[in-house]
Amino acid sequence: MIRIRPMLPSDWEAVAKIYEDGIATGFATFETNIPSYEAWDMAHLATCRMVATKNGQVVGWAALSPVSSRCVYGGVAEVSIYISKKHRGIGIGKSLLLHLIFTSEKEGLWTLQSGIFPTNTGSIKLHEAVGFRYIGTRERVGKLNGKWIDNVLYERRSKSIGID
Repeated sequence: MIRIRPMLPSDWEAVAKIYEDGIATGFATFETNIPSYEAWDMAHLATCRMVATKNGQVVGWAALSPVSSRCVYGGVAEVSIYISKKHRGIGIGKSLLLHLIFTSEKEGLWTLQSGIFPTNTGSIKLHEAVGFRYIGTRERVGKLNGKWIDNVLYERRSKSIGID
């Protein structure tokens, strides 16, 4: 059974390993190295980070990072979601992302966004399945291993937060 719970600092070793698996795919992130926990912790919201566990083992994680330090963007965050190699394609990502959406709305966030490599079709399908919409492509936005990569942008606007 899959259980979703808040991420703890003690989960970092397992989270970092799953992140490393994502980096190794070549289509999950522009990052090429795992940051220290301290650097990762500072870059992500403290209230919207969670792990999926199976039989007590961390098999996936999701977290939000602020898109800007400007107060007008205080309700907008960027999604990070990673699933271990052995557990992809069985619904863990969907469970994590739905839980992340619920938690983000409890925290007053009105927009979640994701920048996804066009080759990461699994992530695109996942985001579309939970209500994210395609809003555009940033062409050749960054290089990975010397190759320009596009980023497709997806967002989900809350139907209950920030609608007034």
